Amino acid sequence: MVPTEREESTSVVYVEDDQKLARLTAKYLESHGLRVTLASDPREGLACVLRERPDVILLDLMLPGIDGLELCRQLRARLDTPIIMVTARGEEADRVLGLEGGADDYIAKPFSSRELLARIRAQSRRARGKVGPSSGSVSVGPLAIDPGARRATLRGVDLALTTYEFDLLRVFAEREGRVLTREQLVELVRGSPDEAFERSIDVHVSHLRKKLGDDPRNPRSLKTVRGVGYLFTADSV
Repeated sequence: MVPTEREESTSVVYVEDDQKLARLTAKYLESHGLRVTLASDPREGLACVLRERPDVILLDLMLPGIDGLELCRQLRARLDTPIIMVTARGEEADRVLGLEGGADDYIAKPFSSRELLARIRAQSRRARGKVGPSSGSVSVGPLAIDPGARRATLRGVDLALTTYEFDLLRVFAEREGRVLTREQLVELVRGSPDEAFERSIDVHVSHLRKKLGDDPRNPRSLKTVRGVGYLFTADSV
C-alpha cells in the first residue's frame, strides 16, 4: 500500500507501558504512512508530546506513576491536540471518565488495528478542518466560527475548545433553533453512530455549556429537550 501525502504527514505520540503492544501497533500504523513516537511512562509521554507536537495522541489509561487520566488532564490544559484513550477498561463509566478528563475519543483493548487507524485519521482530519459538508464561516448572535482556522469566538473572545467540542459547536450553530437528537449529533460530528455512545454527547455538551458561560442548572443557550436531545439558541449566549 502506497501512503498518500496526507497520511505521511500524520504524526502520533503513543503513551503505552506495554512495550510489545506499543511496538506492534506502531509497526502497523507506520506501514500505513503514519509517523509514531513511543513513550512508556507519563513523564516521557508529556515530554514527547511537547517536543513533537503530534497530530494525534494515543494515551493508555493504566500507566505507572500518575495514570493516563491525570496525564490527559495535564495535556488538555496545555494544548488542544486530539487525544484517543486506549485501555483495557471498556465500561461506559470509564469511557465517560476519559471524556470528562479531556479525551476526544476512546477505544478499548483488544482493539482492531484497522479501527484504530481509522479513528486516528478521523481525528487528524477533524483537527485540520477537513470534516463537514462546508468550510464557510458561521456567525450566529455573538458567536463566530471559522472552520478553516479551527477558531470559535464569543463576543470577540477566543473559546478554548477541544477538537470534538469545536465540531459539536459548529453543528449546533449551523442548525440553530433545531432540536437535534443525540444520535443525530453523533452522526453529524463523527460520521457514524457506531463510533460513539450516547452519553459521550452529554459529557461534551456539559463542557460546551461551561465554556459558553451557560448555567448548567438552567441552560439558556444549549437547552436539553427531555427525551429527545438538545436545542441551541445563539440569542441567549
